[in-house]
Amino acid sequence: MIFTFVGDYTDPVLARLAQGLRAVFQRRGHEFTSDPEAEDLRLVVNFIDAERPKPYRRRAKAVFVLSVAVTSERPDNVLRQAYPLLVRSLANLCLYLVRTQETVHTYFVTLEQGYYPIPDLTGQDYFDYLYERLHPLVSSQLVIDNEFHADLEQELWNGDALTRELAVAGKRLDALDLLPAPFPIHELLDERDLRHIERLYGIGGLSYGNLSVRKDARRFWMSASGVDKSNMTLIGRDILLVTGFDRARNVMLLSVPPHVKPRRVSVDAIEHWMIYTEHPEVGAIVHVHAWMENIMSTTINYPCGTIQLAQAVADVVRQSSTPQRAVVGLKNHGLTITGPSLGDIFDRLERGFRRQVPMS
Repeated sequence: MIFTFVGDYTDPVLARLAQGLRAVFQRRGHEFTSDPEAEDLRLVVNFIDAERPKPYRRRAKAVFVLSVAVTSERPDNVLRQAYPLLVRSLANLCLYLVRTQETVHTYFVTLEQGYYPIPDLTGQDYFDYLYERLHPLVSSQLVIDNEFHADLEQELWNGDALTRELAVAGKRLDALDLLPAPFPIHELLDERDLRHIERLYGIGGLSYGNLSVRKDARRFWMSASGVDKSNMTLIGRDILLVTGFDRARNVMLLSVPPHVKPRRVSVDAIEHWMIYTEHPEVGAIVHVHAWMENIMSTTINYPCGTIQLAQAVADVVRQSSTPQRAVVGLKNHGLTITGPSLGDIFDRLERGFRRQVPMS
């Protein structure tokens, strides 16, 4: 893996971090380059000014951007102060350093509006810990490209009984207050940067979470990326029919009406596809930013839309005694729940959940 640094890291705290990160990545066999436009670049560490963060504008989805900022002010709310830096710097993850008289406290801030502290380790232990948390994320592979085929059967242009169930389920999510609005990125980014991250990641929608229902042995209906799940009406725009996954090109395949300009399907489509493919008895899947107690969970907080996250969730479903009715915790993220039907999932969900996802 090739990595580089950009930005100003002359501040003593940032200089020490840069030296330690470079050493630990190189010791683990990765190659440093001073060229931020190098081919096959995979990781960019962007050292930003907390007052005036500048973005690194990646050219490809495969480039993972870690923004690093330092402050000498004790934050009242880490997320409120650090999340805008993550968004404005167009990063996948933010390393937020809080300098005090005694030490430097380190926080990871995630796109899912979460954050978690790093243990106050010293010396090589600190940098080894950062590497172990960063490397799985940096090396993960996005599967968010869509290929649309305007070949949806005419009798499905206005949906069917299943899409109507999906629309009702979206309203039930709203009634449970499980459609949290994303951080107001439109207030933080200009139109150029909004277009940039939309092109790369499809970020910028109206609500988090997603849901799907099996159509037949190989196809399933699923909510679109960023659509308002409480008001899904148009087939091809709000609800899409996923027909397959092209492994060679890492592309989700979709069938849409010829007269509709389609939206991307949810970034978690690859995860749902894996579960439906392996478990014919699963008839519906719901993903929410919430939590339940005493559940099996993934161990690494892989980014949304990566094949590694999909595989991790699929592995936990497989280990469940009842894969057709599994509840899987996604570390630092939320829940994926399978069921024979959407009604079954909501009956279980409504018995109790925690809105606050534990971070660690």
